[in-house]
Amino acid sequence: MHTRLLIAVAAMAFATCAMAAPPTTLVLQRGGTTTPTTSALGGAPITSLELDPAMVGGDADSGDDFGPQPIVNRSVAHGHGGGHGMGNGKRAKSHPELLGGFDGLNFHDQRYANGGNQFSVEPPDQGLCTGNGFIMESVNDVLAIYDNAGNKLVGPVDLNTFYGYSAAINRGTGAYGPSITDPSCYYDAGTQRWFQIVLTLDRIGTTSALAGTNHLDIAVSQTSNPTGAWNIYHLPVQNNGTQGTPDHGCADGFCLGDYPHIGADANAIFLTTNEFSLFGPGFYGAQIYVISKKALASGAASPNVVLFNGGDPSITAPAFAVIPAISSGGQFAGAHGGTEYLLSSDAVFYDSGTSSTVWLWSVSNTQAIDSAPTAVTLNYTPLTVQQYAVPTSLAHQKPGSTPLLDCFATPSCAALLGYPSIVYPGPRDLAVNDSRMEQVSFANGKVWGTLDTDVLLSDGSHGSGINYFVINPNSGGLFVNGTLALPDANLTYGAAAVTQSGRGVIAFTVVGVNDYPSAGYASFDAKIGAGDVNIAMTGAGPWDGFTGIPYLGGGRPRWGDYGAASADGNTIWIASEYIAQTCTLAQYLTAPLFQCGGTRGALGNWATRISTIQL
Repeated sequence: MHTRLLIAVAAMAFATCAMAAPPTTLVLQRGGTTTPTTSALGGAPITSLELDPAMVGGDADSGDDFGPQPIVNRSVAHGHGGGHGMGNGKRAKSHPELLGGFDGLNFHDQRYANGGNQFSVEPPDQGLCTGNGFIMESVNDVLAIYDNAGNKLVGPVDLNTFYGYSAAINRGTGAYGPSITDPSCYYDAGTQRWFQIVLTLDRIGTTSALAGTNHLDIAVSQTSNPTGAWNIYHLPVQNNGTQGTPDHGCADGFCLGDYPHIGADANAIFLTTNEFSLFGPGFYGAQIYVISKKALASGAASPNVVLFNGGDPSITAPAFAVIPAISSGGQFAGAHGGTEYLLSSDAVFYDSGTSSTVWLWSVSNTQAIDSAPTAVTLNYTPLTVQQYAVPTSLAHQKPGSTPLLDCFATPSCAALLGYPSIVYPGPRDLAVNDSRMEQVSFANGKVWGTLDTDVLLSDGSHGSGINYFVINPNSGGLFVNGTLALPDANLTYGAAAVTQSGRGVIAFTVVGVNDYPSAGYASFDAKIGAGDVNIAMTGAGPWDGFTGIPYLGGGRPRWGDYGAASADGNTIWIASEYIAQTCTLAQYLTAPLFQCGGTRGALGNWATRISTIQL
């Protein structure tokens, strides 16, 4: 369903618009250079050390902790809301706007890249960006570059090697490299540069223990061709007074720059994080980093950068997952000396798990970032929207072959995995998102955003749908606001991209009792809202990954943290997690062992689908 709201509903809210304290000046230093180079796939099918000890059980959207070190709750969700509406969307019968697509990176690529000196990792997350005839996809923890026909030019490239680090885990010596997570990327048409970011956690030497220092690594292409050379920058985000960072007083001495996302306006690159204590409990507010885009693009030694601390007492808005807008084709807001818009939601802060407010943030006077960086200003204001809610339950999926679970239930097979035999109880459900804001776009003078919300399905159970917004940033009015949902399936991890003319697409995963995890999308318009649900590629079988299984981290059965979509002219590229393969236990045990003909790994089978849509 959708509701058209064509007049300003937030005039009073704009009257209470607040300005934050001045930003803090930081130091960003250029490191080395890199060129993406395809790494060999190989290594043993399974080892005695498959999971990064620093990340076991880590869950950016559930409240589960990391493993023994660090111990950190990376969610602030207080409660879950009940379904506020019935899923009554429709499935499209044909897909004439779908030009084609291809399978992107998958679990097999991740685990066996760099000769197998990688960990088993899920969820993949999704960092997709497009432009100048190229498509770049990065996930946890590999990247690949394609041409517009879907031909792979480079990849898979493990992210440790791309950023100039030693392997994630050296299978020969047992030495650990830095722990990398949460990739994201952006192509800037104005500078004709590619920007790729990750969060990197340092180790104590080559041991598994974390040092506490962590940083956003920023790779910037030296030309418009992403297959060429890149410059690397390092931005410390432990915010404890070391390495030029401010001291935010995080428990046990180190903050964590979790869940980094990237956006841009004409003058600056914006990186946002959720700041938690790394080794102790506590959330300390979203962080907004503003970096000179001109300096990054030119390869300057130390580009100007300033930080707005969302946990500062002067900021009265609940700052969590404040997502900066991405613009296509160099279309930016020029008012007030250059302005970048950001969106966030706040249902996670309430015991009810519901809210009727989203927050519109604006960073203005961005033209000052090169000459007087502390003159950049931050404002924020609440907007009244249709009620949304933190989803209450896991998503059911269509039953099918799950050889990993079957292997655990078979003692002789479980012994090959190196674990005791166990029968997994109940159906294999998978996690949906909380209600944090997902991808944000600025196009046609409007701000476009999505978040996941709880909905009521036709069988009376709770499910996940996608709440969407098209906002007039000048008045706070809503052009359109509604919820996209199906009566018999979950839609989750929605990500919207919009062309300069204002035509958009929301990408997501479709999963339910009649659907294997599938790549889906819907049109997105400022007048009529979201269109019918289309299936870009139907899932081939059920998700069969390691998270949620005892002995392998337990916690929630992880599915994803975010998807991605990217506008390139009148074409929109979307990337969603789905399941591209299925196999039986007998096939799982056929050489190459546990890989089902090279379509999966021993402990997981996630895949991604990249699709192109003509608007």
